[in-house]
Amino acid sequence: MPIIINLDVMLAKRKMRSNELAERVGITTANLSILKTGKAKAIRFSTLEAICKELDCQPGDIIEFVEETN
Repeated sequence: MPIIINLDVMLAKRKMRSNELAERVGITTANLSILKTGKAKAIRFSTLEAICKELDCQPGDIIEFVEETN
């Protein structure tokens, strides 16, 4: 998949646990887990904004595009 989610990397850099971020952002830990594993089909800009605000980062720090080589 060409879209990579680096949320776990940012959580580690900020020394924050997933359940703490989920609580601060106002989403369930299950939904955060779906996002972290790259299984999410979409993310609301409001959720992305809240995550970036809590982790003090930019959207590009969390979401990365990697071109597939065939």
